[in-house]
Amino acid sequence: MNLAPVRTVVLDIEGTTGSADHVHTVLFPYARERFAAWFAAHRGQARWTSVLDGIRAATGAPDLDESGAVAALHAWTDADVKAAPLKALQGEIWAAGYADGTLHGHVYDDVPAALARWQAAGIGRHVYSSGSVFAQRHWFAHSNHGDLTGLLDGYFDLTTAGPKREPESYRTISRALDVPPGQTLFLSDVRAELDAAAAAGWQTVAVRRPDDPRGPSVDGHPVLADLARLDPPPHPGGTTPAPSTRTP
Repeated sequence: MNLAPVRTVVLDIEGTTGSADHVHTVLFPYARERFAAWFAAHRGQARWTSVLDGIRAATGAPDLDESGAVAALHAWTDADVKAAPLKALQGEIWAAGYADGTLHGHVYDDVPAALARWQAAGIGRHVYSSGSVFAQRHWFAHSNHGDLTGLLDGYFDLTTAGPKREPESYRTISRALDVPPGQTLFLSDVRAELDAAAAAGWQTVAVRRPDDPRGPSVDGHPVLADLARLDPPPHPGGTTPAPSTRTP
C-alpha cells in the first residue's frame, strides 16, 4: 500500500473502529425503548421544546405532537435514517447509559494501539461519524478498552461537517483542520463515503473486518482487515488540531 505523507487520519466508527452489530443490536434498541420516557421526563422544558421543534422541522409537520415525535423517532431508528434530531437524542440517552455503567462503546482490539502509534508519530487523529459529536465522545470515553479520548484530537458529525457521502463534507473538514486534502487519510467501511472523500482529494483506505458480510474487497480503494499494520508515513510538518474540534 503506497500512501503519501499524512498529517491527520480521520476515522469512521461503525464497522471501522467499532462493531456495527453493537450499534444496531445494543445502542439503537436501548435508545428506542427510552424515547417516550425521555419526553415524559422533560415535558415543558427548553430541551423538550428544542427536540420537538427539530423533529417537526425534519418531518415537515409543524403541528406534530409528542406521540407523533416519538413515532417519527421509532421509524427513523428502524430505517437507520441519519436524521440530526434522532442522532442528538440518541446521544443524550446513551450518555446516561454510559454514565451509570449500563452501556459501553465497542472498539476493536487493534484500534487503541493504532491510535497510540499515530499519536507518537505526530499524526492527528479525528473521528467523523453520523452519530453526534456528543455520542462519539462518550463512545470512546466509555469504551471496552477504557477511556480513549486522550488518543483523539477531535470529532465531526452531520451538523459540523455534513452528510458523509458528499464530497463537500470532507472539504469542510479540511478547512476546519487547516490540513491539505492530500495529507489527510480517511478510513471507512463504506464505499460511498470513501468515494466522497477521494473526490475531495483525500487519501483513502477501506477497512473491512473479517466478519463483515459484504466481503473483503471495496472497489476503487485499498483494503485492510484491521489497523494493526497501518502506519502511514507522517508528514514532516506535523499537524495541529483545530481548536474547535479538540476534546473538551
